[in-house]
Amino acid sequence: MSYAMVAITILWTFLFGYLVVASIDFGAGFFSFYSVLTGHRNKIHNIIQRYLSPVWEVTNVFLIFFVVGLVGFFPDAAFYYGTALLVPGSLALVLLAIRGAYYAYHTYGSQTETRTNKVYMALYGATGLLIPAALSTILAISEGGIIDKDNGKVVLHWYSFFTNPYTWSVIILALVSVLYISAMFLTYYAQRAGDEVAFGIVRGYALAWSGPTILASLFAFFQINHQNPVHFQNMLHMAWMFIASFLCFCIAAYLVWKKVKLGLAFVMVVLQFAFAWYGYGRSHLPYILYDYIHVHESITNDTMAVALITAFVLGLCVLIPSLILLMRLFLFDANYIRGKSAKRG
Repeated sequence: MSYAMVAITILWTFLFGYLVVASIDFGAGFFSFYSVLTGHRNKIHNIIQRYLSPVWEVTNVFLIFFVVGLVGFFPDAAFYYGTALLVPGSLALVLLAIRGAYYAYHTYGSQTETRTNKVYMALYGATGLLIPAALSTILAISEGGIIDKDNGKVVLHWYSFFTNPYTWSVIILALVSVLYISAMFLTYYAQRAGDEVAFGIVRGYALAWSGPTILASLFAFFQINHQNPVHFQNMLHMAWMFIASFLCFCIAAYLVWKKVKLGLAFVMVVLQFAFAWYGYGRSHLPYILYDYIHVHESITNDTMAVALITAFVLGLCVLIPSLILLMRLFLFDANYIRGKSAKRG
């Protein structure tokens, strides 16, 4: 395997880690706000906060690794995506800052005010949907046809961007996937906590968002054929991965519906998105951005590639055990999960 393939595999893995962890975080934030609107705050808010309290500070580590690695491994990405993502990227940073400010005030400031102020909660809930919507635009741009290079400058055609059905299919898919992944995890988490009231509510969320997730996936899948027929044909050659993804979805939805083996159900959710994510990524190659960034032509020099690969592999070796330790000490600790330990949120 070439350095380019190793590099893009590592980056795609970091981005997948962010997809799963951040989706739980973003969706939980929206559900927390939604519970205020529906009068369920006292029923599910504690479960959500017990998950978010130890996790929110490490969620963006995956995203930081990916951005640094993308520019380090493929320097051309800074030139093309730096211009194309100036507006959506800046918006995402502002929203992340707002979300971080809420966490900071909630954790270290006046908890009573941040819990009861609907303005804070509205901003918190809105960022849970707007951040993935903004970040997902990179997938739409990567298919080509939206940006051009004119006299050495990158030009993004905003009209094509906003009127392109594929752009909106990706945004819709990002939104419903966030809510689906988060609801499926919270269903398992509430069951582990023995909170029957919260379990009933978040299980309803999980089942409600299952159908829209599949429909949005199919919509985005077929829109690729209109946006980038070459990529679509590559995806058809790897159809088994998307079929496996659908089978994992069916198993997960069935287990949640039957209220059995909810831990396995969430594993199936992770596998569902893993098959779809790596199938999409593999079929997208050899381009990172059609037709400007080619993985084999845009890779940095061998010396830098080896150094970066070593650093990122070591980073994964530290990050994954750290997350496992975090889950063992907090998320799935028998006392913490039932709210018997000292509460931070």
